[in-house]
Formats: sequence, C-alpha cells, structure tokens
Amino acid sequence: MKVGIRMSFWENFWDIVWWAFSAMVFFAYLFTLFAVIGDLFRDQSLSGWAKAIWIIFMVIFPFLTVLVYIIARGKGMNERAMERSRAAQESTEAYIRRVAASPSEEISKAQDLLNSGSINQEEFQLIKNRALTSV
Repeated sequence: MKVGIRMSFWENFWDIVWWAFSAMVFFAYLFTLFAVIGDLFRDQSLSGWAKAIWIIFMVIFPFLTVLVYIIARGKGMNERAMERSRAAQESTEAYIRRVAASPSEEISKAQDLLNSGSINQEEFQLIKNRALTSV
C-alpha cells in the first residue's frame, strides 16, 4: 500500500512538472509569435505581399515559420527595436526640454509680467516662491 502511494505521488509530481514546462514553452512561443508579428508589421522595408506570405506560413507551419523568421531576420529585428527605443528616448527628452523651464526663466517671465502690469507684486512673489521651491 505504501509503495502505491509513493508511486502515485511521483507520478503526480512529474505530471505537474510536465504541465509547468509545457505551459512555459507555450507562453514563450506566444511571446515570440507576437514579437515576430509586431516586427513584421512595423518593418517598412518589406512589401505587403512579403508580409502576407510570412503570415500565411505562420498559420500553416507556426513553429517552423517563427523559428525561420528569427534565424533569417533576427538581427534586423533587434536593430529595428533598438531604433524604435532610441526614437522614443529622443522624443521623451525633447518633450522634457520643451516643457521644463528653469526657475530663473520662470522668474524672468514673471518679472516681465510684473513690469507690464499684467500681475501684481503678490502674484509675482507667489510665482517666484513656486519656482524656487520646485527646484
């Protein structure tokens, strides 16, 4: 009786290990598949017909086509991803430079508004304090 219980435990254990491994492989395949499809549609150098052929082969021979795509176009896939990342970083930095003003610029603008009479001394002090405390 004890031997049967031990065998049952190990059979269940290896079933769980096999299930976990299968699930990991399946999710890795899905991640790779979506990465390939995303790269395929973002690639400007491929024609629409070439993209359609890749997609058709992905439907007919899914594992093999993804593997061939990564082998044949993996380097370009990485370069395109790096270029998109670099462009996003430059865009973010340009936005920050455009939006962020230094405290001296804000105080200078407030001084100009004070001199023109658009704001009073209290508003000028409020803007000045806000600019100095944001540093």
